[in-house]
Amino acid sequence: MKRFLNKSVVITGASKRGGVGAETARLFSNEGANVLMLDVDTDSGKSLEKELGKGTLFHRCDVSDEQSVKGSFEVALENFGRIDCLINNAAILGYTPVHKTPLEEWNRIMSVNVTGQFLCAKYAIQTMIKQKQGVIVNLGSAQSFMSQKNVAPYATSKTAILGLTRSIAVDYAPFIRCNAVCPSTIDTPMLQWALDQSSDPEAIRDQSINMHLLKRIAKPEEVASLIAFLCSDDAANITGQPFRTDGGIGLLIDGSNESEFPKIR
Repeated sequence: MKRFLNKSVVITGASKRGGVGAETARLFSNEGANVLMLDVDTDSGKSLEKELGKGTLFHRCDVSDEQSVKGSFEVALENFGRIDCLINNAAILGYTPVHKTPLEEWNRIMSVNVTGQFLCAKYAIQTMIKQKQGVIVNLGSAQSFMSQKNVAPYATSKTAILGLTRSIAVDYAPFIRCNAVCPSTIDTPMLQWALDQSSDPEAIRDQSINMHLLKRIAKPEEVASLIAFLCSDDAANITGQPFRTDGGIGLLIDGSNESEFPKIR
């Protein structure tokens, strides 16, 4: 399929191979889009640009810095002439409880995960208004709805994304659509980093698998597929919604013994 032929897409947090952003860039490129990949990792970004080839461009961008974001969207317009889709994927993670979280760490996570999505949306929307057309997909998380222990800044940031998504959908309808994709555990370099913080990464991986009803960790390509669907004309009637691609995590109230309850007939 070439659902995005001649469309122009901006994707943040897009340079690291095996990540959701990079796999989303690959999917859009394969389906005919011009893709601007934004990230702070220049080496990985340039390497992926070379791999994906014509129509794909990497530009270094710190999404927490307004001038960096503004300049990046100018690059998109200079090279592609329009912005049809924005994928707000860039995010960082930290592990601390509230009482041990330095203000600097709180601000660092908020500046990337929330302010970064706000700034990129701000400059994409300015162009989309002129076009009277555009789609934004914000990356939330299963932790937009629930929380692990010791992730207060991250969980708060991902919950805030739902409010930003709704506000964009309300403020810019009917010409601009905005939805949120909320994954749980995805097999990405960020997951491996998180596992490596543990003394027993394999045990933690197994625990993570077992928390999901589907008993598996999703691939980044699966998240990319949902993002692409929401950007496509097939999703033309969908806006302002969070979509959980989470393997059923959080649905089961564990600890009950079915023998204590009557059989369902």
